[in-house]
Amino acid sequence: MLNNIGLPGLLLIAVVVLVLFGRGKISNLMGEVGKGITAFKKGVNDGAKELEDEKAAEAKDVTPESDKDKV
Repeated sequence: MLNNIGLPGLLLIAVVVLVLFGRGKISNLMGEVGKGITAFKKGVNDGAKELEDEKAAEAKDVTPESDKDKV
């Protein structure tokens, strides 16, 4: 069903949405969507950094005792 919408159909849908909601509401909505995406990316990056920090803290020093004294 959605395979044959085409460019004219998408333009018609965009015009109808613009008429119904107005330019201001759509602009505000897109701004909020952008903020949400930014917050999501920041959360993912913070989670990945936290996991890396935990792995680094759990890493054990496997250097033999005799080699530690030489350094």
